[in-house]
Amino acid sequence: MTGRPVGVFARLAAGAVRRHDVPPGPNYKWVALSNTTLGVLIATMDASIVIISLPAIFRGIGLDPLAPGNIGYLLWMILGYLLVSAVLVVVLGRLGDMFGRVRIYNLGFLVFACASVALSLDPFQQGAGALWLIGWRIVQAFGGSMLTANSAAILTDAFPAHQRGTALGINQITALAGQFLGLLAGGLLAVVDWRAVFWVSVPISVTGTVWSYLSLRETSAGRPGRVDWLGNATFAAGAGVLLAGITYGIQPYGGDPTGWGNPWVLGALAVGVLLLLAFCFIETHVAEPMFNLALFKIRAFAAGNLAALLTAIARGGLQFMLIIWLQGIWLPLHGYAFEDTPLWAGVFMLPLTCGFLVAGPLSGYLSDRFGARLFSTAGLLVVAGSFLGLLALPVDFDYPTFAGLLLLNGLGQGMFSAPNTSSVMGSVPAEYRGVASGMRSTFQNSGTALSIGVFFSLMVSGLASTLPATLRDGLVAHGVPTAAAARAAGLPPVSTLFATFLGNNPIAHLLGSQGVLDQLTAAQRAVLTGHTFFPQLVAGPFHHGLTIVFTVAAAMALVSAVASALRGGTRARPTASAGRGAGRTAPKDPAAGDRPGQPGRPPHTS
Repeated sequence: MTGRPVGVFARLAAGAVRRHDVPPGPNYKWVALSNTTLGVLIATMDASIVIISLPAIFRGIGLDPLAPGNIGYLLWMILGYLLVSAVLVVVLGRLGDMFGRVRIYNLGFLVFACASVALSLDPFQQGAGALWLIGWRIVQAFGGSMLTANSAAILTDAFPAHQRGTALGINQITALAGQFLGLLAGGLLAVVDWRAVFWVSVPISVTGTVWSYLSLRETSAGRPGRVDWLGNATFAAGAGVLLAGITYGIQPYGGDPTGWGNPWVLGALAVGVLLLLAFCFIETHVAEPMFNLALFKIRAFAAGNLAALLTAIARGGLQFMLIIWLQGIWLPLHGYAFEDTPLWAGVFMLPLTCGFLVAGPLSGYLSDRFGARLFSTAGLLVVAGSFLGLLALPVDFDYPTFAGLLLLNGLGQGMFSAPNTSSVMGSVPAEYRGVASGMRSTFQNSGTALSIGVFFSLMVSGLASTLPATLRDGLVAHGVPTAAAARAAGLPPVSTLFATFLGNNPIAHLLGSQGVLDQLTAAQRAVLTGHTFFPQLVAGPFHHGLTIVFTVAAAMALVSAVASALRGGTRARPTASAGRGAGRTAPKDPAAGDRPGQPGRPPHTS
């Protein structure tokens, strides 16, 4: 595929020829695209694959996910991967600039493969088993971050400017689609065995490791430099503490439904912000900074990343709210058993993924010809419109209308993501594409992590005002003793959300654990634990919370559209150093143009 004789690959495998002595062939760019697309697909799928399969995983290790002391395990199983991805991608992108993007990328595949094997071999039960999974998920996220931090830079190096948007579009949309395909794959595999959720990554990551080692080449020289240890430490600590504080902010504290009044949460937020401010100060006073702050002087880079951050928050909120909506209300109302809803939620969300897959490559190709601003801005307006459409739906919606709005949302996100990535990556100097790719991934991954804290808090706030009274009155009306109904209604709203999120019937879980069901008649038990009682009971409070969530998401999409529209025209580039002397401009990079047929022009960012 690289235009080289087959014998060369045989000698490469035998070690007779050094890989960097074999120059890339004319078709190398397509090899790079297919390999990096596989890398980001498996990395992003594994970021979401456990969300749907958590009920099977927790049953497999003998842990009750709704027990008060186990909510932390549940959260860190999901968020540990996202936190590491958000914190480390810039560091790993910078290391790719220094030591070789392909080298760091290849190592990422290897780390990912080893972690996948370890996850599938969890030898422990209950809390120890959960800690094993959380720890190796963090290692797996480290490998996945190596892949995502350098994939866009490898493609930007491999493709000429007039094809770069198409390549980055395919790569970026595959990454976004992977988040939703992970939900479907998790649902399918969890039915077979909870360990299969991790087995699936093993052959793919091993194949990717061998293939990337044999096929990928360093097409740009690394820039020798020093590691910014102080900047790395303050950024990792600040971002990690801040996101961890947000994570615990959605858990109840004392008599409050959320933990935003918890002194530890407030302290973590304050310390995180202070560390990030210290990081910004450090980065402007070191010769070779990790985070090239001078890149934000490029309007296309700054506006594109702001739009990507807000869109990632809105997209993450959509993902989690749709899961709760489908699993907790709509699917049970239409006859699906609670334990089957995780799988079917993934199936019914496929129009969203289809929209990504259709619009992403197409808009990437068209943006190569007509510029990024038109498509990215129009896509965000479509996304905002789809959020408003979802806002207008009743809780028990008509599925064709719902599917159409999901398709519209996916099309809009595909229209935005590919051109925006191409614009951001094409606006920076060639020697800083690795760190720029890492910075771009940091904003996107941080947005996904932030979305959980933001939208779960909004939903919990909406539920807290109406759910307890509604739940208590409904239980009493069906024969549950007042004291037992009050205890069930006193369950924190976040626990109710997690119950629906995990495909668990919270009424059966709560009343069964208290022994209340044994005191009721068979008819009363059948009603309370049936498919429709809980969904009908929470439909009103849930819709109240959903109104808040989708209103905020639509507002974020509109602000993102404004930022995208204001990305501006060509701007002078920063120097290779964002520290001392960062105010100077660098020579124009001929390879960074945004339109075809303009090899000597600086990037066109409209």
